[in-house]
Amino acid sequence: MRWPLTNSCTSKLNPPNQVVNINQPATEYLFSYGTLQLETVQLATFGRLLDGTSDALAGFALAPLKIDDPTVIAISGKSTHTIAKFTGRDSDEIPGTVFRVTPDDIRNADQYEVDACKRIAVTLQSGIRAWVYVDAQYAG
Repeated sequence: MRWPLTNSCTSKLNPPNQVVNINQPATEYLFSYGTLQLETVQLATFGRLLDGTSDALAGFALAPLKIDDPTVIAISGKSTHTIAKFTGRDSDEIPGTVFRVTPDDIRNADQYEVDACKRIAVTLQSGIRAWVYVDAQYAG
């Protein structure tokens, strides 16, 4: 199964360039299985805490991802994150949180994520269609 590839994660979060538009409607869903669930990361990335619900992503498994970017390490407090790798097996499942977000939030998340990932659209266990960051090597 191949997921549509949309946007690469090529730049880093720079708080002065952070886009925050409080009047923009939340029209997108973003699934997080890692650091985007952390309060410190949400505040630095989105300028606020996000409200989400538990969900899961089937057909992927987690693997460790070494982070070299000092900005991302400073925000998350971690030099090793996790990355979703496509397996195609229904038995593989990654638990996480799905957040309803704005298009600006998606752009800010793109800036936070590192080059090793790509943002793709997936259907979660709940049936919600959401964006998720996965291993860029698989997404090619």
